[in-house]
Amino acid sequence: MTRFQRLAAATVVASFVLVVIGVAVRATNSGEACSNWPGCFPGQFLPGLDADYHVWVEWIHRTVAALIGFLILGMAALAVLDHRDRRSILWPSIAAFLLVGFQAYLGQETVRLGNSGASVTAHLATAMALVGLLVYLLVRASYPARLSGTGSQRFTLLAAFASAATFALLLFGSNVTAQGAGLVFPDWPLMNGSILPVAPAGNADVEILYGTHELHRYVAVIVFVILAAVAWVAWRSRGTSTRQARLARLALAILAVYAVQVVVGGLQVLTQLAPWTQTLHVALGGLVWGGTVALATAAYYEARIAAPSSSAATVPPPGTPGRRETRGESIRAYVALTKPRIIELLLVTTVPAMVLATRDVPGMPIIDWFRLTFWTLVCGTLAAGSANAINQYLERDIDLLMARTRRRPLPASAVTPERAVVFGILLGAISVGLMAFTVNLLAAFLTLLAIGFYVIVYTVMLKRSTPSNIVIGGAAGALPPVIGWAAVTGNVALPALLLFLIVFYWTPPHFWALALRIRGDYAAAGVPMLPVVRGIAETSRQIGLYTILLVALTIVFAVVARMGAIYAVAAVILGALFLWRAYVLWRQGTSPEASTAQAIRLYRYSITYLTILFAAVALDTVVRV
Repeated sequence: MTRFQRLAAATVVASFVLVVIGVAVRATNSGEACSNWPGCFPGQFLPGLDADYHVWVEWIHRTVAALIGFLILGMAALAVLDHRDRRSILWPSIAAFLLVGFQAYLGQETVRLGNSGASVTAHLATAMALVGLLVYLLVRASYPARLSGTGSQRFTLLAAFASAATFALLLFGSNVTAQGAGLVFPDWPLMNGSILPVAPAGNADVEILYGTHELHRYVAVIVFVILAAVAWVAWRSRGTSTRQARLARLALAILAVYAVQVVVGGLQVLTQLAPWTQTLHVALGGLVWGGTVALATAAYYEARIAAPSSSAATVPPPGTPGRRETRGESIRAYVALTKPRIIELLLVTTVPAMVLATRDVPGMPIIDWFRLTFWTLVCGTLAAGSANAINQYLERDIDLLMARTRRRPLPASAVTPERAVVFGILLGAISVGLMAFTVNLLAAFLTLLAIGFYVIVYTVMLKRSTPSNIVIGGAAGALPPVIGWAAVTGNVALPALLLFLIVFYWTPPHFWALALRIRGDYAAAGVPMLPVVRGIAETSRQIGLYTILLVALTIVFAVVARMGAIYAVAAVILGALFLWRAYVLWRQGTSPEASTAQAIRLYRYSITYLTILFAAVALDTVVRV
């Protein structure tokens, strides 16, 4: 090991110990034992021997934090001395030093604010971010400086998604502590003997506590499924490679630690939040988080030292010989990676849902609504751009075979695959983090799920394997109205779920109409879209059936959401026109020319349909209010 690696390893261990001590401070209510900061008492470094043990717990916490600051300063110095030619080590090391300074500032604010829930959550989030950054540096330092491999990053994406979900779960857990909701349910794993407990009517405070604790448990189940999927994929792909086998063992170990952590979480409830259970629960959570970061980082660099993947080999090397792209061309290429036209359609469904959700939050100041809307749209745009960029990375081989997509940045060699996937991951991290900071944690987690579902479930698992790909994969594009609702209310209600279903059932007719038009492209690329596998007649029939379900759902929504005449009239007229378009397409039979012409009309109308329908939702709400 190099001296940088040895120092990084020591710093990672020390940082993890600091997190554990910090939880012990919280669990034993020692956070306010020291009246000053950074020292406990004015004019003295050490507490007196007769000081209460709470004072010593807090003093140890602050002292270890100071020592870690010096360790990270040393890492930054070694990065400058030994690795100044490796930007992937130099700049993250400097960032870690800046982050530890920010963490110290948050520690001061936590004391000043009397260990308020928000300050403690921010303090923990920053501590975990620092641990993650240090783990990345430790793993990165074990790989060569120059990387020329272009292996597949599919497993990296799955591991990164698991890492992000784990971090979100830590924040949900911290929010439970911040809200004092740890014992709102006396039983475990059920909640008041039910999977879906109902809070007492008329008590808003209890409803918040119920919702906070419920979300933590629901998210914990989702994260378990994600980690199990990661372990299963890693085990199946371990092959004969020693390095791949190590990744598989790490993934299995993470899953095992998580299972123990879940049990300890249950013991927190059953032991009435005994300090040892709280400390052990977060300690294991920190291990899982650090493990997922290590797994994602190692998976990325394993691919960078591996031989080219079969998909990457079909894409020509970037750039045109003898010509360098201008900065403007590069910017346009990265913007094109995000598919801006698709993003517009997703945002159309978000704002009306937020307008409708304001009925559940009476008296919300208009300035607050505009603030939430602005940040939700900004974060939603970044999230959609992230999913689209990663989608283009994963589909760069088939994009090269399709006339419609050959000019995209990756087939056109305007962006390298490695930069495209890193760009997509960074956009996703920024979008989710910014959503959590500016809106709320639930909206951020739903945003993460939307990215993960589109990338992992639709692009990786379904698109090349089943003609039902767009049916199931459409759930990703149907989440924006739910995210908008959660942004305003902090929860997910039945009207939001119905809006989700409307977009979900709208997606197959919309996309299959496009697929009918470009079925030749999909056939050439070997993508089993419905028109390729089942033919024109069956696709037209399925479009008609899904359109019937869609129109029926819009009528049901009018009743459930108590919509007025504006929406009702719009839903009936728009739905009738959609049904007529679908019927005309079905009547064309198997004629390629006629069906293509009608499919184009239906595709264009479907965009107009969704836009006007959701505009009617917003207008109806505003007029009635």
